[in-house]
Amino acid sequence: METRVETSTQGRPKRRLTKVGRVVSDKMDKTVVVAVDYFRRHPIYKKTVRRTSKFKAHDEHNLCRIGDLVLIEETRPLSKTKRWIVRQILERATPEVAAEIAEEEQGEEEATS
Repeated sequence: METRVETSTQGRPKRRLTKVGRVVSDKMDKTVVVAVDYFRRHPIYKKTVRRTSKFKAHDEHNLCRIGDLVLIEETRPLSKTKRWIVRQILERATPEVAAEIAEEEQGEEEATS
């Protein structure tokens, strides 16, 4: 789901990229990490492979929690790595889902260190 909306210098609307993903970290103040899944076909084996990209998004009122499904929109650079803003919380996470995602995220951190 990618759409772009913005105004250009001629007054015509430009498009701003939007993505839907799951919040995997809310440890920072006014910032959440959103994981967006997408599918790519392997160039040699032709199998469809699921890939994940993580984006840091601005959450002005700290409303997002781990496991929430959110809509993020591209914006001007807000910091060194933050280029997205949370536009809408599409679905709130249940406590079980939040705990599961937190465990997965903790396992990834331990594997990389």
